[in-house]
Amino acid sequence: MKTREAFAGIKVADFAWVGVGPQISRVLAEHGATCIRVESHRYPDSLRFAGPFKDGIPGLDRSAFGVCYHTNKYSMTVDVNKPKGQEVAKRLIMWADVVTESFTPGTMAKWGLDYESVVKFKPDIIYYSTCQQGQWGPHSKFGGYGTHAASVAGFYEVTGWPDRTPAMVYGAYTDFISPWYLAIALIAALDRRRKTGKGMYLDQSQLEAGSTFLGPALVDYFVNGRIASRMGNRDPYCAPHGAFPSMGTDKWVAIAVCTDEQWRALCKTVGHPEWIDDPRFATFKARKENEDELERLISEWTKDYTHEEAMYILQAAGVPAGAVQNNQEVFEDPQVKHRQAYVWMPHKVIGNMAWNTPAYRLSKSPWQPKKAASAMGEDNEWVYKEILGYSDDEVAQLLVEGVITTETDAIFPVK
Repeated sequence: MKTREAFAGIKVADFAWVGVGPQISRVLAEHGATCIRVESHRYPDSLRFAGPFKDGIPGLDRSAFGVCYHTNKYSMTVDVNKPKGQEVAKRLIMWADVVTESFTPGTMAKWGLDYESVVKFKPDIIYYSTCQQGQWGPHSKFGGYGTHAASVAGFYEVTGWPDRTPAMVYGAYTDFISPWYLAIALIAALDRRRKTGKGMYLDQSQLEAGSTFLGPALVDYFVNGRIASRMGNRDPYCAPHGAFPSMGTDKWVAIAVCTDEQWRALCKTVGHPEWIDDPRFATFKARKENEDELERLISEWTKDYTHEEAMYILQAAGVPAGAVQNNQEVFEDPQVKHRQAYVWMPHKVIGNMAWNTPAYRLSKSPWQPKKAASAMGEDNEWVYKEILGYSDDEVAQLLVEGVITTETDAIFPVK
């Protein structure tokens, strides 16, 4: 028997760009919502300019990064800088239950598509805005990407080694924290509208969402006035805590010992039970004071094993440990494969491509792969005629006037 998907019947007008906003709408699309992504060839989503590109050749629909957040969505193009383009956008919003946007505050307003304008003709709309620092306040106009928000949020100050300059956290870090807070708020808003018929405006600051992952450091400052800074791979509450060299070139195993029980298990497993009573290591305080020597000794053991062997041996003994895997190893990980974390689906331009699936499974409305992301404007005919109700002649006129865009003069980076 076919199971109804969690968001079946929900309609989304997705104006959001780059990382955070599109990830949230993808949650809805992957569980049954009809999500229409709005773009323009004249002002493409900047993520389309980021590699990796298919065969190393740049193009609007050749970036795997540029399309990865749009599985199960449909693509339409419209130039909202034109008055008729704004009319098209408003017609789409009238159809929708949810509107998404992730521009710098004020951008949607100049097109008459901000929440204050939309709620006048669509009072039950659920509308979310996600940007660097929220819609109001002295820094609300701060533009940028997750790399900038992670910097302002304090992540770079605590990442790296104390004798070196700050190191960036890999990737646009807050871009991968923020979506899930707003997704939960969006689900709550949908449930409220189901019960009351009332819409809602959701305003997210990616800086504030991201900073929650520095909770302990912030609380320590509030309570004790201490300012956290760089300590390499070490941790104030664990010892040893770090990545240790293993057999092979640039192979490592991460070990984190946080209790005396784990410490005793580690000593026995690496063949040095005498460390349990060694004055240098017998207490947590002593281990922190002699951490350099402790790490050197543990490295002598780990270097004789592969990172996977060391992980399995230590885990079997109750010691928290994990192989430091590279991209290929993650993709080929047997657990990842078992849970079908990636599925292969054909993209119109890129061809057969691996797409990540939801990292959770709903027992009563299981996720099923449907379609890869559409190429830009691939669904124009269906959206304009079937969803928005334009006639053939009207669509032709919109094409002639450039309201429906079809070509770009964007300059892509040289490989």
